[in-house]
Parts: sequence; structure tokens; C-alpha cells
Amino acid sequence: MKYKKWSLEEKLEILSSCEELGVVETCRKYSVITGSLYSRKKKHEKQGEAGLKVTYDDRRKELKQAEEENRILRKLLANKEIELEIGRELLKKILGHPIQERFS
Repeated sequence: MKYKKWSLEEKLEILSSCEELGVVETCRKYSVITGSLYSRKKKHEKQGEAGLKVTYDDRRKELKQAEEENRILRKLLANKEIELEIGRELLKKILGHPIQERFS
């Protein structure tokens, strides 16, 4: 059996159908597992419609954006470290002796 993503409207329709037809008939009609139906029912009772909303797609997008930003920042930091090291080496050559590093 394929996994189906249910919209908020579909979930609400299934829950209202559950009130009318009962759990077993609703599960047969919509091909839903009883555990899923009870879980949705419980979430709807506790949190209302907010408990049934699909949030994992937004989190996935946010995670990808954060990972991309993190990759860019790491690259910039690496480039800055290279620039600082080159600057230190040039100063060593110009002054003829190693520079005492203040932040080591």
C-alpha cells in the first residue's frame, strides 16, 4: 500500500465521517489505519485544526535553507582564515622574524 499525504481538509472530512459512520466503516471507506485515525482524532481534540496541519514540509525547507547558509558561512570563514594566514606569512618575510600571535 502506498503512503498518502492527506490535506487538512481531507483529515477534517475523515474525522467528521468518523462521527457519522463509526471508526471501522470510516477506515474502510478512506483506506486509513485505525491507529492513524485515533491519533488524528486525539490531536484534533487537544489542539484543534492546528494539530492536523502538515508542518514537516516547512521544516524541511527551513532545514535546507539553514544548511545552505551554514555551508556558505563555513566557506567564507575558511577563506578569511586563508587570508589571515597569508598575511602572517607576508609579515614574517617582511620583518624577518616570527610575529608573536596575540590571540593564540
